[in-house]
Amino acid sequence: MSNSSSLSVLLVEDSTLLAARLSELIQRLPDVDLIGTVESEADAVSRITALHPDVLILDLHLRTGSGFGVLRSLARGKIAQRPKVVILTNFGLPEYRREAESFGVEAFLDKSRDYFQIPELLRNFARQRVDSGAH
Repeated sequence: MSNSSSLSVLLVEDSTLLAARLSELIQRLPDVDLIGTVESEADAVSRITALHPDVLILDLHLRTGSGFGVLRSLARGKIAQRPKVVILTNFGLPEYRREAESFGVEAFLDKSRDYFQIPELLRNFARQRVDSGAH
């Protein structure tokens, strides 16, 4: 079960293979707790609302819906506590990056080039959470 002092992460990824690799990577990190993996926009919004994750790792192209749809839901204030958002996509187009950044995402990563940055990003978020005294 979730440790309240751990950084909670929700993974939104429609590639079963990549979701499994990311899950394994995240579960090896101390003070980081993977609280779920979903593959659609509707499931993501539902889980964010129910679980209040600290961090959302979000693919832009999902089985149904899109990561941008999730970002729009966050922006409309339908979710009380906005998580930090890390975009992880195969579509690192400049216009996608600009649109994602307009929603205030914390990071925009290309799956093929930037995958390795996820552990350090999560460790930094966990450290910031501890430093701020959040539980």
